[in-house]
Amino acid sequence: MDQMVINAKIRKETGKKAAKQLRATGRLPAVMYNSKGESTMLDIDEVEFNKVWRNITPTTVITLDVEGKKADALIKDTEYNIRDDKVLHADFFEPAADQQLTVRMKVQFQGTPAGVLKGGFLVKRTPDVVIKAAAKDLPQKVIIDISGINIGEAFCVKDLNLGKGVSVLTPAETMLMSVAPAR
Repeated sequence: MDQMVINAKIRKETGKKAAKQLRATGRLPAVMYNSKGESTMLDIDEVEFNKVWRNITPTTVITLDVEGKKADALIKDTEYNIRDDKVLHADFFEPAADQQLTVRMKVQFQGTPAGVLKGGFLVKRTPDVVIKAAAKDLPQKVIIDISGINIGEAFCVKDLNLGKGVSVLTPAETMLMSVAPAR
C-alpha cells in the first residue's frame, strides 16, 4: 500500500467560532500529539483527509506534512457528525520512533475450514488479540487462513505469525477458533 500523505498547516486561532469558520472554507481543525504529550494545532483539507480516513485501519501509519516538515502519525480519534456525514475534528498521534504501542486488534478469518466441509461447525472463540510493536511494524489487519483446520482442531494465538517486531500479549494457548464435530 502506498504511503498516505495529509498536508497540514499550523493553526493559530482556537474556539468554536474559529472552528466553524475553518469548516466553512473546506478545512478541518485538527490536533497532533507527540509521545512527550506536546500538542500542535493544525488545519487540514477536508477532502484530502476523508480520502485517507475512509481507506485506513486504526494501525495505519500516515505521513503528516506540516508545512514541509514530515511526521509519521496515526489517526487516533475523529469527531464525526452522522447527520451530514462529515468529520468535524481529527486527532493525530506521532509516536517516538522506538516507542512500542500496545493495540487490541480484531481477528479476521479467511477461508472455509476443511472440517466444516466435512460436516463440522465453526466455533469462533476469541474475537481479538492484543499486540505490541513499533508503529512502523504494526500490521494493518490480523487475517488468518483457517482453510486447513479439521474437525476437533483449533487455531490458537501461538499459531499466529504477525511478522518481525510484533509480539502478541494475548496468552499463547488462547483459542481463536475451532471446528466442533456435528452432534
